[in-house]
Amino acid sequence: MAERRRRRKSWWWPIIESEPEPEPTPSPTLSLFSNSLADVSVMMECGGREKQRDLQYVQEYRPENGDIKHLRILLYGPVGGGKSSFINSVSTVMRGRTTIPAAASATTSDTSFTRQYKTHKIRKGRGNPKTFYPFVFNDMMGLEEGSDSGVRAGDIKLAMKGHVIEDHKFNPACPLSDEDPGYNQTPSPDDRVHVLVCVISANSSEIKEPILQKMSSIRETARDLGIPQMAIVTNIDTACGEIEKDLKNVYKSKHLRKKMKDFSSAVGIPMNCICPVKNYSDEIEIDDDLDSLILSARRLMIHFGDDFIEDM
Repeated sequence: MAERRRRRKSWWWPIIESEPEPEPTPSPTLSLFSNSLADVSVMMECGGREKQRDLQYVQEYRPENGDIKHLRILLYGPVGGGKSSFINSVSTVMRGRTTIPAAASATTSDTSFTRQYKTHKIRKGRGNPKTFYPFVFNDMMGLEEGSDSGVRAGDIKLAMKGHVIEDHKFNPACPLSDEDPGYNQTPSPDDRVHVLVCVISANSSEIKEPILQKMSSIRETARDLGIPQMAIVTNIDTACGEIEKDLKNVYKSKHLRKKMKDFSSAVGIPMNCICPVKNYSDEIEIDDDLDSLILSARRLMIHFGDDFIEDM
């Protein structure tokens, strides 16, 4: 428990507070905090150690509440945030090879590619019988602007309480009710959501007001239920040219930090509950830098979720 309760380091560490003179024409590709070569060297060395520490922690995690077999993490957010891709990325890190348990789209669209409520388990190794890690991700339809498009905020609220059954196909025009076959009348503690995670792309423009209203309503319900909330920001490499050159520049990017702060202000999620990640997309081999960011986010989800289920 001491390890689990330990205060999480800011993901911006180490940043030197003194900034260089601003560029005459700032741009995402040139906007970096100034770190010395020694700082970067230490950061790279610490990153490798932290990846192994976080991987071991996630591999060895077990819920202490006997009524809970799987810590359940619900991913939600605007269309195109990368929810399904994040699930695939976690699976890739944990299995040590490219895996795609969740169907994801590589094309940009205003409508959600995911239509059903799906529970994704992460398998341990190979062989029979199959064994899985004691945490699951729930993927769902994305939020869209219209009242009759995308997943309805009310359906997400029902999912948090465990009332949505596996493979339920969301109907944007009609909310789920207790008379529908997709409604779980008697959810168990294992069916409930233990961590609510908002997923948003760093490439996205300002979040439109209709989506912000839906997100605010969802967050209020999670608050009332006591469910911990956090966020992950994806596509950090395509949002900033310097991060695309070297993923370690995530610790120094002024552009990304501003995006994070703007998102925090708009949605209300504190900065220390927001994690930057790059999903596996065009990589076919394991990358330690990608893994470190993904595992750091995954570790925080376990911390928050485990605290919640201990109090259930």
